Amino acid sequence: MDDVRRDVVDLLRLYSIEAQRVAHDFAGQQGLHFTDLQALIAVMHAERRGTPLTPGRLGETLGLSSGATTAVIDRLERAGHLMRTRESADRRVVHLRYAEPGMELAVAFFRPLGVRSHAVMDEFSEDELQTVRRFMSGMLEAITERHQELRTGTPSRSTAVDPVDEARPG
Repeated sequence: MDDVRRDVVDLLRLYSIEAQRVAHDFAGQQGLHFTDLQALIAVMHAERRGTPLTPGRLGETLGLSSGATTAVIDRLERAGHLMRTRESADRRVVHLRYAEPGMELAVAFFRPLGVRSHAVMDEFSEDELQTVRRFMSGMLEAITERHQELRTGTPSRSTAVDPVDEARPG
């Protein structure tokens, strides 16, 4: 079991590195900063959840100052990737939406990866995919909590438990 756990952690790490390489390639081809791409992904995920981001929430999500967030939004808006909308009765509230030209570029770039990913998922039963989803959700929660601890300097969970050897870098 220890070998399987070690392999799983190694595969997650390698997947993360490769995903970042693909993301950097997309950002580079579009003349974007990596932070710009992170902003686009955050906006896209918020839209999918039905809770569009405001500039303030985007800044919090990315850990950016107000000025840096505005610079990111301005760059993305000029490039056609993002748009600001006013959707509430309070006209001061601005929401960020993925703009159609930016979405078309992203779809064209990432479509081959989507095809490959679907082919891999087709090899698994629905029950197996449910297990994978549960596992990935737990792993995402674990890394998100650790990131929050690093940003705030306060543990979000008891850290008295010894970490699993396989999770240690090196």
